[in-house]
Amino acid sequence: MDRRAFVTMVAESVLAAPPVSWAQRSTPPRAGAIPVIGILHAGVPDLATPAISALRDQLRELGYVEGQNLVLEYRWARGRVERLPALAADLVRLHIDMLYAIGPQAIRAALGASRTIAIVGTDLESDPVDAGFIASFARPGGNLTGLFLDLPGLTGKWLQLVREVVPAARRIAVLWDPTTGSYQLRALKVTGQAAGIDLRVLEIRDPSEYDRTLNEAIRARSQALIQLSSPLVRQASARIADFAIRHRLPAISLFKDFVDAGGLMTYGPDLFTFFRRAAVDIDKILKGAKPSELPAEQPTKYDFIVNLKTAKALGLTIPQTLLLRADQVIE
Repeated sequence: MDRRAFVTMVAESVLAAPPVSWAQRSTPPRAGAIPVIGILHAGVPDLATPAISALRDQLRELGYVEGQNLVLEYRWARGRVERLPALAADLVRLHIDMLYAIGPQAIRAALGASRTIAIVGTDLESDPVDAGFIASFARPGGNLTGLFLDLPGLTGKWLQLVREVVPAARRIAVLWDPTTGSYQLRALKVTGQAAGIDLRVLEIRDPSEYDRTLNEAIRARSQALIQLSSPLVRQASARIADFAIRHRLPAISLFKDFVDAGGLMTYGPDLFTFFRRAAVDIDKILKGAKPSELPAEQPTKYDFIVNLKTAKALGLTIPQTLLLRADQVIE
């Protein structure tokens, strides 16, 4: 079978797989076999997500060819994060060489499944030291390292940008996935209280709750919407953008998917760059580095993107000073 046919077959098998797993092994890999990386994701099967596509691209650049010198075993929770511990345990039973966990829920599940298997984590929602994932950024100290987002300053920036676009806003809805933890919400509440903003927290735990939850923002007469980071929220970017436009609700997100889908603003790291770094850590560990000694990282660059077409649809005039600070303006 040629490489193109192999890749097509694998992609089709991923999307057609049953909820619990795909490409299940009947026996553990033999000693000396090619490395097997387990990938744990809270979302639905989609190889085009920023995390997965960026990871696979970078692995290829580092010389790893799936099916030849590397095997990737995927487990998708399909939005039901309570399934992550069972999925992590399923991967561990396969005698994988390493785990890549995406999001705080997946990281907790991975650590709960094994304290010996090397884990690379990507977490855009929590403080890894405060959460107990690592001892410190410089020396993680356990079997986990990875990339984490500095949210206290970031949540304040989201609020600042919303207020620059809608100076009169005093009632702002906050879309929050409580399964990610309260770290980013606490930071936003501190900033909101100092600014005299009434924050209406809207909890979302499952994809089936989006319509009901978002409609609460309208019933509360919210003047803007801030989306806190969550794998569930990211995968619903297009849905949330459509809702915000239909209800003339200025909104901001961490994820570029949001403005690409018609949302008003995003401010956050380039996710493709962020997730490509995970592949670098995986490569280092496969070559002998220990997660306990491999420093965890944080992004150093954040992009601000404004969708000017959406601003016009919402009847908003974006201040020129704000447009000059934007890294990208979508017209």
